[in-house]
Amino acid sequence: MAIIGIALLSIIAWPISHMELALPDNGSKSEETTERKAYDLLTKAYGPGHLSTLIVAATTSSETTNPQVALSDTIEELSGLSNVKNVSPAIPGPSGELYLISITPDTGAADSETKDLVNDIREKAKTLEKSNNIKLMVTGTTAVNIDVSQKLSDALPLFALLIIGFSFILLVIVFRSILVPLKAVLGFALSLGATLGFTVFVIQDGNLIDLFGFPIAYPILSFLPVIVIGILFGLAMDYEVFLVSRMREVFTHTGDARKAVLAGMKDSGGVVTAAGLIMISVFTGFMLAPDPIIKAMGFSLTFGVIFDAFVVRMAIVPAVMILMGKASWYLPKWLDKLLPNLDIEGESFMKEKKELERKKN
Repeated sequence: MAIIGIALLSIIAWPISHMELALPDNGSKSEETTERKAYDLLTKAYGPGHLSTLIVAATTSSETTNPQVALSDTIEELSGLSNVKNVSPAIPGPSGELYLISITPDTGAADSETKDLVNDIREKAKTLEKSNNIKLMVTGTTAVNIDVSQKLSDALPLFALLIIGFSFILLVIVFRSILVPLKAVLGFALSLGATLGFTVFVIQDGNLIDLFGFPIAYPILSFLPVIVIGILFGLAMDYEVFLVSRMREVFTHTGDARKAVLAGMKDSGGVVTAAGLIMISVFTGFMLAPDPIIKAMGFSLTFGVIFDAFVVRMAIVPAVMILMGKASWYLPKWLDKLLPNLDIEGESFMKEKKELERKKN
């Protein structure tokens, strides 16, 4: 069961290797909306790059010997970049030191080629600043959206690592074990990978989009992974605590690791099943919304709960704990002395109660 579950989620997670993040535009909306109709008309008439224009601010300095010649050379260099449809003449500002240049790419705002063009312009700007003494800065809605998506993409690994790291420490304190918290956070990483991988497979790659009601294939919403990590992590740890706290309680009293796992599944498995079905119902409701942003959030969270609650917590977790046996609950004595005792099952209270009753009798 453990091998099948891990293999299944690993295969589903594979598409995450080519995940692309972007902020949506009207091209991702349903064909029945007026925004999409207007987008399609403009794209058909002027090309997809008409709605993804890049603004380049060019500034000269006292070291620029001939600003007009330098600007002409700059425009010629920018026109020679790949994926450039046209470059407008430089529009001077009142000071005569600032010029605005509009660049229209051949591709849309969410296409990877447009992102490459922004990076190419910034690389070219370094060369032009040395040769022509002109400083170029790329801006505009398209460039800002690309930068926001890139920043969020770069922050994702650290964000996920911090959450997983802090949760591991907290679970070690709660369950007085090393392997149980390790299994919990690795299970979350597996379900998260499967969630984002399946989201890429459907929304970005365009597989089964008609089945789930997405208008077109589109890059993943840039802040969707952050939302999925936060919400799915909270739910995953809830399910983990529901199951494992009962297991620990039985193991503490009996010392039988297998019996503890079976008791946890029997007594708390129904709670996890009910909680998972409730959240699936809630997030499926978001999938019925016409807005592609809300639909994408509902889709990711729905399958995230399916993968975590029913594959990881209800299948992989008990299977792995059966395999580990008593080693699941091992904690070095020196570490046990250093960690605070949260006593979530109230064992110390029950011992005090029994001791008081014994003294009264």
